[in-house]
Amino acid sequence: MAVYHGGRMQINGEDKWTVDLVHPGDEVSLFLPPEQPNDHINASEQPIQIVYEDDDFLILNKPAGVATVPAHHVVTADSLVNRVKGYYLRQHYENLVTHVATRLDKNTSGLVVFPKHRFAHAVLDRQLKRHQVKKNYLAIVDGQLRVQHGYIDAPIDRDPVTFVQRTVIASGKPSATEYWLQAVSHGCSLVKIRLHTGRTHQIRVHFKYLGHPLVGDQMYGGPNEMKRQALHCYWMQFYSPFKDQLITVSAPLPEDMQQFIDCHFNEKKD
Repeated sequence: MAVYHGGRMQINGEDKWTVDLVHPGDEVSLFLPPEQPNDHINASEQPIQIVYEDDDFLILNKPAGVATVPAHHVVTADSLVNRVKGYYLRQHYENLVTHVATRLDKNTSGLVVFPKHRFAHAVLDRQLKRHQVKKNYLAIVDGQLRVQHGYIDAPIDRDPVTFVQRTVIASGKPSATEYWLQAVSHGCSLVKIRLHTGRTHQIRVHFKYLGHPLVGDQMYGGPNEMKRQALHCYWMQFYSPFKDQLITVSAPLPEDMQQFIDCHFNEKKD
């Protein structure tokens, strides 16, 4: 029997070794071994906003102010990971391991993907590394952008002074951000953004580099007109090999950003 760390493989319903040959029309079935539960992750009873769920992926709309993952050395926390652990327990899922494939900064809102098993995690992680996962954001930036469609190609790395912040620096990692101007008011601009790489703080750093930091982004010099950076991941698309189809999801703007847009922008571009 083909057994590997608790898993097994079958060909046409019979247990086989990997050295067995397969032929056109054969049906190969993989049975993944059970995962060791991450008991060090505490469960939170706080609710989650589910955008999409199937047997392989759970996609949430994360509110601003909630971290995606718990901080290091924190025994009790209320991050999105803790909330998902609580949800899995309440649903009596067999696999309670909380895999998270995409992350957002604590004060950024929007779509976050939780693969439900390590195979799904590996599949999505491979797509992320190949830049095959498409993610769109809406942001409100300081000042009036003059370009309808722009592409920011500027390397990013840790700021050598603060270490916590990131900055555009020649020795940094390649980073690319594409954007489309949606609307302009007297003091700010609404932009749609697509990431072509996934560096920490990438959107925030790139728009600071342009001289248009995000509204509410105190770390990167944005005007203090919102209590957090005006950034929301509202659309995402990736491929599920388990369903052999693209999964496309969207999340509505949170109330704080919608109110800001309603107050500052009279007419939104198509």
